[in-house]
Amino acid sequence: MGRSGRDQLLKRLPDILQEFKPEAVIVNGENAAGGYGITPDIAKQFLAAKVHVITTGNHVWDQKALIPFIGTEPRIIRPLNYPPKTPGQGSFVIDVGGGRKLLVAQVMGRLYMDPLDDPFQSLDHLLAKYVLTANVTGIFIDVHAEASSEKMAMAHFLDGRVSAVIGTHTHIPTADARILSGGTAFQADVGMCGDYNSVIGVEKSMSIWRFTRKMPGEKMKPAEGEASLCFCVIDVNEQTGLATAITAHQRYGVFNTRQA
Repeated sequence: MGRSGRDQLLKRLPDILQEFKPEAVIVNGENAAGGYGITPDIAKQFLAAKVHVITTGNHVWDQKALIPFIGTEPRIIRPLNYPPKTPGQGSFVIDVGGGRKLLVAQVMGRLYMDPLDDPFQSLDHLLAKYVLTANVTGIFIDVHAEASSEKMAMAHFLDGRVSAVIGTHTHIPTADARILSGGTAFQADVGMCGDYNSVIGVEKSMSIWRFTRKMPGEKMKPAEGEASLCFCVIDVNEQTGLATAITAHQRYGVFNTRQA
C-alpha cells in the first residue's frame, strides 16, 4: 500500500527469503502506486527483487500505463473472471525447478464488488486444465473479495483441489489461518504491507473527514509512516499437492514485537 509498503517490502524481502527459503513468492501489488494500482516500473522492481508473480484486483486498471504492459508481462495477473478479451491473464504457472510447477490464479469476488463473471465457475474451468499431481505440483488461489463469507465459501468449494486459498483486498490480517479438512490452506485475508497507523493504509485525517462530514474531500492518499509487512508461509506436500502447514506473520511497524 503506497510508497511506505513497497519500500519496506523491497528492504525486508531479502531477510524473509533467507529465513524461510520459499520456492515461490507471490505479492499482491494492486495498491503499490500511491494506493491506486501498480505501474510497470514498480512491477519491474518487485520482479527484480525475486517476486515470482504479482496479483492485482479491483484497482488493476488505475494506472493506465499498465494496460499495454500487462499483455507483455505474464507474471502480472488480473482476476480470472474479468470478461473475455480483457487485457492480461488470470493465471500463471511458475516453474520452481526439478520438474515441479506451481499454478497461481486470482479471482475477484462479487459481493460489494464490481459484478464480474462467476468466480466459482471461472475457477472450475481453469481447474479442468490443471490438476494437482497430474500437470502441476501446487495450486495457489488469490481471492480478492470484500466479504469473508465469499472467501470462505470459495475455500471450501476448492478444498482438496488446490494447495491454498488466500484472501486479499480488506487490508486487515485475519486470525483464521488453517488447513481445511480436504488439505487446502486458507486465510480469509493476509493483510496489507503498509502503514497500519492509518485507516486501512490511508491517512487517518482523510478517512475521519469522510466519515464525520459525509462529503468528499481530498483524494485519499496512503499513510507514510513505517510499514508493517503481512504475509503467510505455506508448506506443500509435493506428493499430494496439498498443504501441510500455514503460518501467518505480521512484522515491523506497529507489529514490531521488539518494541514490546
